[in-house]
Amino acid sequence: MAKKADLLAEAAKLKLKVTEKNTIAEIEAAIAGAETKKTPAEVVAEAPVTIELVGAEEVATAKAGKRSAKAISEAEAKAEKEARKEAGDTSPADGSEADAVKKGPKPVTRPIIERRGKNYRKVAEKVEAAKLYSLDDAVQLAAQTNPSKFDASVEVHVRLNVDPRQADQNIRATVSLPHGTGKTIRVAVFAPEADHKAAKAAGADVVGDETFLAQLEKETIDFDILIATPQYMPKLGKFARLLGPRGLMPNPKSGTVATDVAKAVTEAKAGKVEYRVDKQAIVHLSVGKVSFGGDKLVENAKAFFDSLQSQKPSSIKGGYVKSITVATTMGPGIKVENFVN
Repeated sequence: MAKKADLLAEAAKLKLKVTEKNTIAEIEAAIAGAETKKTPAEVVAEAPVTIELVGAEEVATAKAGKRSAKAISEAEAKAEKEARKEAGDTSPADGSEADAVKKGPKPVTRPIIERRGKNYRKVAEKVEAAKLYSLDDAVQLAAQTNPSKFDASVEVHVRLNVDPRQADQNIRATVSLPHGTGKTIRVAVFAPEADHKAAKAAGADVVGDETFLAQLEKETIDFDILIATPQYMPKLGKFARLLGPRGLMPNPKSGTVATDVAKAVTEAKAGKVEYRVDKQAIVHLSVGKVSFGGDKLVENAKAFFDSLQSQKPSSIKGGYVKSITVATTMGPGIKVENFVN
């Protein structure tokens, strides 16, 4: 340290601007350059520091790092920019307007209802957003507020007070709608040959055993519901990745694993549908088509709620249903008063 102090004293006599932050080698190189009266260019070529003449004084800067000329100029520019920002001046330092921050009123976001189609807005006027309708009135109103030109489905959406991650609260069941869903259901049966005749008589569209497996090997799926007998379920194991994501894997809870395949086919054709709670604890189910009329839709909806209420887990604390909404496929939502305990 004594040597560095002596070098700093000598550099001060020579009017060199060096500080304690400079290394001993940098200070010695600066002093050598001053004593030999070399030009700044010669000093730059031979020493690890550069001597920059400012008027009659010399300023020592490193070739790289925080003490380099580039770093110092960038720091000064940044400090100047911060000072202008604090003063409220947002224009560039060079006086140009290209990069200036343009301030103005924020764009106004239109309400969602204004971004809808004119047919939707027209039928939405019939629905009071803050009102809770009875189930009968809501279903009747849903049938009247279909903005689409096709025969839309009438859907019921129920938010439950359950945790789907808990096994006993993962609601999944089936219900036979009195008037069906209005959709043409294609039923496939995977069972022994002895059950084929009864399945076809019940209305099954696809019946088979080994030939059916050959179709699955080719990933040919031309059915909406698959019914299988318990002894044939192991053969479907390797097709779980094909059938599972599509909701076609037979399951005892949904009634698609049955020993009496004829009865299972008859129920599926008559309007037996499966419902289950999703990750957001909501159950969605179509209870028919707009063309059914209000009375048939109400009967289907009540059959669904009776089934849903029977599935209430014993571990639920508080209310079972949080909210109920009825709507057509593309129509406005209609809030229903909670009548389920």
